Amino acid sequence: MFEEPEWAEAAPVAAGLGPVTSRPLPAAASQNKGSKCHQLLATLRTLEAASLSQNPPSLPSSDSEEEEVKRKKKCPKKASFASASAEVGKKRKKKCQKQGPPCSDSEEEVERKKTCRKQALLGSNSAEEEKRKRKCQKHAPLNPAQHLDDADQTGPKAWKNSATNDLPKPSPESTSPKPPHTLSRKQWRNRQKNKRRHKNKFRSPEVPDQALAEAPTEKTEVPPVPRTENHEARAGALRARMAQRLDGARFRYLNEQLYSRPSSAAQRLFQEDPEAFILYHRGFQSQVKKWPLQPVDRIAKDLRQRPASLVVADFGCGDCRLASSIRNPVHCFDLASLDPRVTVCDMAQVPLEDESVDVAVFCLSLMGTNIRDFLEEANRVLKPGGLLKVAEVSSRFEDVWTFLRAVTKLGFKVVSKDLTNSHFFLFDFQKTGPPQVGPKAQLSGLKLQPCLYKRR
Repeated sequence: MFEEPEWAEAAPVAAGLGPVTSRPLPAAASQNKGSKCHQLLATLRTLEAASLSQNPPSLPSSDSEEEEVKRKKKCPKKASFASASAEVGKKRKKKCQKQGPPCSDSEEEVERKKTCRKQALLGSNSAEEEKRKRKCQKHAPLNPAQHLDDADQTGPKAWKNSATNDLPKPSPESTSPKPPHTLSRKQWRNRQKNKRRHKNKFRSPEVPDQALAEAPTEKTEVPPVPRTENHEARAGALRARMAQRLDGARFRYLNEQLYSRPSSAAQRLFQEDPEAFILYHRGFQSQVKKWPLQPVDRIAKDLRQRPASLVVADFGCGDCRLASSIRNPVHCFDLASLDPRVTVCDMAQVPLEDESVDVAVFCLSLMGTNIRDFLEEANRVLKPGGLLKVAEVSSRFEDVWTFLRAVTKLGFKVVSKDLTNSHFFLFDFQKTGPPQVGPKAQLSGLKLQPCLYKRR
């Protein structure tokens, strides 16, 4: 039997003859059918030849037709995928056009975050790095209103505007000089303090006055304070201060002269310049007032406990404070007079008779280089068994016991001593008789240190 090829059914369709339906035929008619098929094949071949003459590309074979059908089935799918990808690409392009500058900003944000992380790793303890992190976080978020404005503008102008807007504006903090990352917080603070000190050092002191002068004044102006009074007050205060310094210098000079010269030379000094003694006594009183207890008051307290009939001789009386504090009769002697009761004389030669006094007092008056003459004169005027009271600055004694032994050789014995006070020592001696040594004998214990005041 003759088998029809697969393209036999499609051939009439291609020729425009319509679909051919296969019907079951009897065996007698199969031969007719074979002849008819041969005729149809011949007609088809003629048609193919005619079509080839008109259309140069040859008709596809059955295999090629199947491939074309499969291709047609596949092509729509491929076209659909291509169209979808094209649409996605267009959408992305539109988004990039709308959000072009923000995209670039996002890349910059990523770079900024990376730099911030690196800086945090380098020095997380420093406060400057924390500030920079905050600045980075502030720069990271984008302004939504700016995105809308950028989206409305399209084209190269929008790109230029967005590029100019996205540039970071220099803040006043960024313009200020910042220390390098290697400095610690304490070092940075010290550097800033040094800068401020350097600025204040060369700043003119008249700036506040100028600022006050430039300030707007009210209509009701206050009358200016007269400057003459202020000037006079300042001048008076300056003169008083300079006079006080000058008096202090003169007092120190006179005090040094009294301790480094014999009493006769000191007497001549005050006779030539009577005001010098007043100045010296004023400075002496200002120094003694600072003491917690004055030795004159202590001696007066002891004498008040004794009979009022005892005659007292005050060697170096000054302002006669002892005579004013007790009821006893007192002979006052000094190099110069500050009171009518004072007898001006050299204390090594007082105008008194021998053995005429019950008590002899030396209160801070063992001055000069002839202390031995003073004590021998006190022995002369004292009665047998008379009392010698001595009060002297504690800093003058190098060795108290050598001083006491030297005094005993001049005809005295130690009755009592008080070394508890921080400023002065107090001694009580009793006359036992005339001096035990001759005038040429040396007594090293009687050489006391001079009481010199330092400049303050």
